[in-house]
Amino acid sequence: MNDTPRIRTVVSCTLLAALITAGVGACAGTDGHPLSTKPYDAAQQVSFSAPADGRKADPDKALEITAKGTDGRITDVTAVDATGHHLAGELTADGRLWRSTGSLTAGARYTVKVSVEDEDGAPGTRTFTFETAPAKRALTVEFGPEAGKYGVGQPITAALSLPVKDRKARAVVERALKVRSMPSVEGSWYWVDDKKLHFRPKEYWPTGAVINVTGNLAGVKVGEKVYGGESKPLKLTIGDRIEAVADAGSYSMTVRRNGEVIKTMPVTTGKPGFSTRNGVKVVLGKEYYVRMRSTSVGIAAGSSESYDLPVYYATRVTWSGEYVHAAPWSVGSQGFANVSHGCVGMSTGNAAWFFETVRPGDIVQTVNSIGDTMDPFGNGFGDWNLAWDKWRQGSALVADAKSAAYQPAPTRLQPSI
Repeated sequence: MNDTPRIRTVVSCTLLAALITAGVGACAGTDGHPLSTKPYDAAQQVSFSAPADGRKADPDKALEITAKGTDGRITDVTAVDATGHHLAGELTADGRLWRSTGSLTAGARYTVKVSVEDEDGAPGTRTFTFETAPAKRALTVEFGPEAGKYGVGQPITAALSLPVKDRKARAVVERALKVRSMPSVEGSWYWVDDKKLHFRPKEYWPTGAVINVTGNLAGVKVGEKVYGGESKPLKLTIGDRIEAVADAGSYSMTVRRNGEVIKTMPVTTGKPGFSTRNGVKVVLGKEYYVRMRSTSVGIAAGSSESYDLPVYYATRVTWSGEYVHAAPWSVGSQGFANVSHGCVGMSTGNAAWFFETVRPGDIVQTVNSIGDTMDPFGNGFGDWNLAWDKWRQGSALVADAKSAAYQPAPTRLQPSI
């Protein structure tokens, strides 16, 4: 306890009623209240578990503040790091011990203010600072796609540097990944696997939306001796709502901009045995020229199905090689039959128009094909093929979310015509 003499306010306050009649105020402090007294330095009344002499605290250990002796108690503790984050803690009923209950941030500087009172009720304070050691294992996040302008179907991806399997740890990570859209949308993250998340809104992004993605994981405890690292923010803008629907039943493609039809074209899609996948796909990229060989998808050279062709105006929609592209060799079948090996083929002129009209993130949907439905993950962005309630189950913040990661089906990895 501090040895500095202090006026005992209890005795003087008991005489307050008599002294008021004499016009004399005797309570400590200018307003007659004990707590208006200037707080004394409580350096000798409290002790801390944080190391001294400039050494850094282990962020895996709790911070403890203890009242020394028996003639006083702790009344309040605030611990705040340099970013303004408050460290949660609990004070025992007798005021003898305060212990942090929240996780310390790694590589952070804390300012701690302790309020006490002595056996007479006089207030004291003690302020100290300390630093925590940096994380030995840092979990970093890389957001995708690259900054730029995209279509309304573009998901946001988050690639983690370390696997995260534990449900509580996933919740810590997910809470730190912020997606802010103007105008605002309802959206959610989905854990594709232990190291990858996708974010999409409930509906397609609004046209003209501005999206900012940030990761607030730096120094945050994720798991045992694993803390978050710095991450580079991402900014995207959304263009017009471009939706292309390839109808395998009518051998045609209809393209809409912001809900209005801007072009209808004859096409051919996958023939039996090579049927185009049904469902919603997202434009992944555009390649003016691609050499497509049947051997890349397991078709033997020299067989009746083999091919080796130069392909132009190729708009990619799956990683396994499904494109919308120019197919001058099948113009006679376009609008009448499905003769491709899985791609959507059209005339060179129409393919050039499509190539110039769409951008990554735009929607390409196939309907009425006898093929399977586009996989949600693993072969491009099939995220929109999951209903919203199913998508929400992939979040670690949903109470009844499934803990098992989605397992995509095997896919071909090379182009096919």
